[in-house]
Amino acid sequence: MTDLPATMKALVLEHDGYADTMEGPTLDDLSKWVSLKKIDVPKPGPRGVVVKMALANVNPSDIHYIKGEYGKPREKGMPAGFEGCGTVVAAGERAQELVGKRVAVSASQGGSGTWAEYAMTDMAAAVPVSDQLRDEDASALFVNPLTAWAMVDLVKQAGAKSFVMTAGSSQLGKLMASLAKERGLHSIATVRREEHRSPLEGLGVGTVLNTARDDFPTMLKEAMKQHGPKIMLDAVGDKASAAIFAAMPAGARWILYGKMSPDVPDLPNLGQLVFMKKKIEGFWLSEWMGEASPEERQTAFEAVQQRFIEGSWKTDVAETLALDEAPKRLAKAMEGMNRGKILLKP
Repeated sequence: MTDLPATMKALVLEHDGYADTMEGPTLDDLSKWVSLKKIDVPKPGPRGVVVKMALANVNPSDIHYIKGEYGKPREKGMPAGFEGCGTVVAAGERAQELVGKRVAVSASQGGSGTWAEYAMTDMAAAVPVSDQLRDEDASALFVNPLTAWAMVDLVKQAGAKSFVMTAGSSQLGKLMASLAKERGLHSIATVRREEHRSPLEGLGVGTVLNTARDDFPTMLKEAMKQHGPKIMLDAVGDKASAAIFAAMPAGARWILYGKMSPDVPDLPNLGQLVFMKKKIEGFWLSEWMGEASPEERQTAFEAVQQRFIEGSWKTDVAETLALDEAPKRLAKAMEGMNRGKILLKP
């Protein structure tokens, strides 16, 4: 075990539990939710590993979490951050083979977050990565790539030929766009700005709809008539999402995996759930990871890593901030997150 310092810098949570809000992953002042502090470096249990962080990622789910709007409660005083990459510098007795390995890391139950100089997680959540993989890609290997892989696979397994995805210009939307094209699926992506249309069309998105345009209802109706998609992968959860679902054919599934909008959607005629057998359901990557077999998880990890190495996928980076800079600069850097990922460097 490497000699570790006694303390480290970390962005730690200021609140416990859940909040009674659903504002979405927007941020006006990071200091409301986390503070830069010196805390003890975590120690690993038998299955634990301590990772010296190289880069940490900022996802919309991170912002939901620090604000108390995520699917698990906050723990005051613990570092925030769900994923990143670094080198294993200490490990418990069952994880010694990982010491010295460069890994993509995800936060685990009983561990600590990645917005810190060191993070502790379960050995299963520290995946060795190829030397050919950039730190920028390794730091964002879990949340978006695995979600893209799992959800496009879900569409394929359902026997669908087309599907709708909201937030098409997001990092996740771009990953799904190229993967869907390779798998012979027609994707119908929604955006809110006209300038986001061309990049998606360049990635092979078959139909791009701008929900802010006056002709959106007409274009939506035409897309439903032409392609009849029965699955919507939704990261937004707003009134436009509800309008899309209402326009979809019988048997349609509205699969919500994010809530980027604070707006409350207007549900369609509830008779559609009865007489048209439509369904509203959720997707949570943590649940998928728990239900997938070890072989399925390994296949997914190898596949997404290879896509980054060969250039099929790339993590777009808008800005990299030092941990010390984050309290003052993260909120501003997050404006227009479609520019790319915000990364944190210890």
